[in-house]
Amino acid sequence: MNLVISQRTIKDLKAPQTGNRIIYDSQLGGFGVRITAGGAISFILTYWVNGRQRRFTIGRHPELTATAARAEAVQLREVIRRGGDPLAEKQQRYAAPTVADLAHDYLERHAKIHKRVAVADDDAGMLRNIILPKLGKLKVAGVERRDIEELHGKLKDMPYRANRVLALLSKMMNLAIDWGWRADNPCRRIPRFQEERRDRWLSTDELERLCAALDKHFNQVSANAVRLLLLTGARRGEVLSARWEEFDLERGIWTKPSHHTKQKRTEHVPLSAGTTQLLVNMKRQATDEVLFPGQTPGEPLREIKKFWSSVCKTARIKDARLHDLRHTYASHLVSAGMSLPIVGRLLGHTQVQTTARYAHLADDPLRQATNRFASILVGAQNRKSAEIIPLRQDG
Repeated sequence: MNLVISQRTIKDLKAPQTGNRIIYDSQLGGFGVRITAGGAISFILTYWVNGRQRRFTIGRHPELTATAARAEAVQLREVIRRGGDPLAEKQQRYAAPTVADLAHDYLERHAKIHKRVAVADDDAGMLRNIILPKLGKLKVAGVERRDIEELHGKLKDMPYRANRVLALLSKMMNLAIDWGWRADNPCRRIPRFQEERRDRWLSTDELERLCAALDKHFNQVSANAVRLLLLTGARRGEVLSARWEEFDLERGIWTKPSHHTKQKRTEHVPLSAGTTQLLVNMKRQATDEVLFPGQTPGEPLREIKKFWSSVCKTARIKDARLHDLRHTYASHLVSAGMSLPIVGRLLGHTQVQTTARYAHLADDPLRQATNRFASILVGAQNRKSAEIIPLRQDG
């Protein structure tokens, strides 16, 4: 039978009672049209590879016409002639990893192993809340620069967060290259937004209101975490992941393990009398190996952002982040006359330049000193004027 599949052929098709029925084109080998018992019509190409029969679905009707399907079948047969296997390639594309797959492997194979807990948690938050809702279903190999630019651009009102998202995606794409999931990094050369350095620290009045709000709050576990952040200037991850074994309360020393510090080195930090007393009081009631237990026994509290927001509202403190407590600690020490190297050592800085951001605060004690000399000079001038008594001349 000489049959050329056309739109008329499609119109005359009769659905089988069960299963499906295939009619093949007599002029183009392997090209056919299939109709199911439910009436669904699609174009197929049957071919052989390495002694095995393969059946490739070209597309469905009416989305694809008979003429368009025939043209695609011709191209597919050329691919087969050159040794290709269209069905295997299609299956491989469907099985290719998505951005969601990359995110999972990034967290499990990289972040949780090589990053501090707080940083890994922050990465997980950016993936969960920002990246995956937009890019999660895309194939890693199919992500284009335009996709990244669009996501980055939508975050322009939060330049710091936007740039961190871009940096995270860039790292993930570099790993995808290493793992053979794609050949290039679409994040390269995407310009970052200009970031303004944040110089927010709490004033003395704000500190008083904060302490009062902490004392009144029902959640004293989180309140103690904030107190320890404020008293030590430590990073959030260092405090929340702290374990009692790290503290020598008799000597007043906190030994931070290398896997918790940003510089990946063990740090021995002296504790103030007030900090030691806080820890002693906490230790009396401690029932866990960690200072701030979470919901899972033996696991630390992972986040206190909601608590911090609640406390700030009570204390009438605006535009303050948890990390600003570290700035507050350093700023007040520098303003009190402590040297930048000393403050840097307390903060765990390895480079003087890192602490130099607080250098302008050292102006306060300098101003007090120069004002002190000015008052001495004015006092001397006043005394000299008082000692000069004009002579009285009698007429």
